[in-house]
Amino acid sequence: MRKLSICVALLSLALMGGLFLGDVACGQQDIPRMTKEELKPLLGNADVVIIDVRSKPDWEKDELKIHGAVREDPTQVASWMDKYSKDKTLVFYCA
Repeated sequence: MRKLSICVALLSLALMGGLFLGDVACGQQDIPRMTKEELKPLLGNADVVIIDVRSKPDWEKDELKIHGAVREDPTQVASWMDKYSKDKTLVFYCA
């Protein structure tokens, strides 16, 4: 079974810290990470938004998606960042 690396970040960090998701690699050590087992209990939690930041072609061809996740273009953060409350925890993944 393929192991998912999950990148966790808060939208407030992205907005206030000048973080541009297009420049963030999931392997960076300063980004909090979680396993799929740690994510499972958060599924369906209204305070957590799971965002798939894979490229559109990768997202479209992959049949494996996290139920309830939304896909956003990581190069277009400015166009979608206001959709999410700063009070929510955003989980970004690029499996």
